[in-house]
Amino acid sequence: MIFMAKIQTRYVCQNCGRVAARAMGRCPQCGAWNSMVEEIIAPPSTPAKSPSASSSPGGFTSQPRRLDEIEGDHEARLPVPIGEFARVLGGGVVPGSITLVGGDPGIGKSTLMLQVALEMAQERRVLYISGEESERQVKMRAVRLLNGRPVPENLFLLTETNLDSMLEHVRSLAPSVLVVDSIQTVYLPALESSAGSVSQVRECASRLRDLAKSAGISIFVIGHVTKEGIIAGPRVLEHIVDTVLYLEGDRYQSYRLLRSVKNRFGATSEVGVFEMLERGMSEVLNPSEAFLAERLVNVPGSAIAVTMEGTRPLLVEIQGLTSPSPLTLPRRTPNGIDGNRLLLITAVLTRRLGMRLAEQDVFVNVIGGLRITEPAADLAVAAAIASSMKDTPVRANAVLIGEVGLSGELRMPSQMSARLREAAKLGFDTAIIPRRIRKGGEAYPEGIQVLEARSLREALNLALLAGG
Repeated sequence: MIFMAKIQTRYVCQNCGRVAARAMGRCPQCGAWNSMVEEIIAPPSTPAKSPSASSSPGGFTSQPRRLDEIEGDHEARLPVPIGEFARVLGGGVVPGSITLVGGDPGIGKSTLMLQVALEMAQERRVLYISGEESERQVKMRAVRLLNGRPVPENLFLLTETNLDSMLEHVRSLAPSVLVVDSIQTVYLPALESSAGSVSQVRECASRLRDLAKSAGISIFVIGHVTKEGIIAGPRVLEHIVDTVLYLEGDRYQSYRLLRSVKNRFGATSEVGVFEMLERGMSEVLNPSEAFLAERLVNVPGSAIAVTMEGTRPLLVEIQGLTSPSPLTLPRRTPNGIDGNRLLLITAVLTRRLGMRLAEQDVFVNVIGGLRITEPAADLAVAAAIASSMKDTPVRANAVLIGEVGLSGELRMPSQMSARLREAAKLGFDTAIIPRRIRKGGEAYPEGIQVLEARSLREALNLALLAGG
């Protein structure tokens, strides 16, 4: 009688990577519903013993070395002709690095990376691997992006999803830059699970990382983002790569923000601004001027904030609108700012300044599809709401910078001089900011009048025309 070995299975959450022995409707770790997927446990394979293992003490193939014996000279980055993309990376592409580019479906990840591949292929060999589109589709997009220019001879295209086949082509072609679109379509035949599952994404990313470190190839991996705003697959994917970039923006707006949230070779939280046009992603060299281009002056409910995106100051228009509410619980609708921050500001305006916002629906919108997370925009948000409530416009050439506390006080944000310089460059002649308590700080730039206020009430009296 022949006994067959029983197939062992496990259930893995496709959202957080939690492993369970039985099926569950809801993941006990992240709370996601219907995310536990059955996977077959493959028997562990016995690795072949390295010939050099016997020569090392204890059978290990690696040995510790003195730090001063290791060559650690600075290696030049690969230049990227797209300045905004190079800015986010920290000045260029590091050889042997692996970068994850994430974003919502349809936001423009493939367009941006194909554009980067076309530009870098002017001087070095680039391999673009697509697992989602056919060769004809990629060629049509490339021709549109080139806009009449010839196709670079050093750009190679491969449509493949089998990682083993991909690695063989990479070894034979030996490119300097590799783009994989996308990690959710790549699979290893040795694993029983389907492409895009936790085990496939983790193992494929690890193999690509080993390839980057061993061969010195700069690899870009495109990853989709779930509706919760995280990279599809396990969270460990972000820990495998060297750099994580997110392409953000409203799909109904033309502007896109490329944000760095992790970078082992440069500063984090850097932002590059692009505009989605018919010929591809166009760099926005002066984002503040672009975001304020359609602004109406002397209109109630509009205020200008200066927010820092990494090391770059951005001037954005914040609009507020109050309307009598027919509801028992009036609505608080934020678009581009945190909802809890809006509740805090409306509570301070109601309690400290006596505004009857409990009877009003309050709407706040950040123009351009941007999302502001730092509290330095609190004062501009409060001024926009108060301006709409009083039907009095804010000073046309004034910017408002400051964090609002629960007692109605204003607090000084960081990098104030950089914010004021950007405002003065765009023609604003007045800045309303918190009063500086510490003496001997950095001097404010010339060309802009600085009005300091200790409390929110003082700031609004300075900002609103006719004293508010």
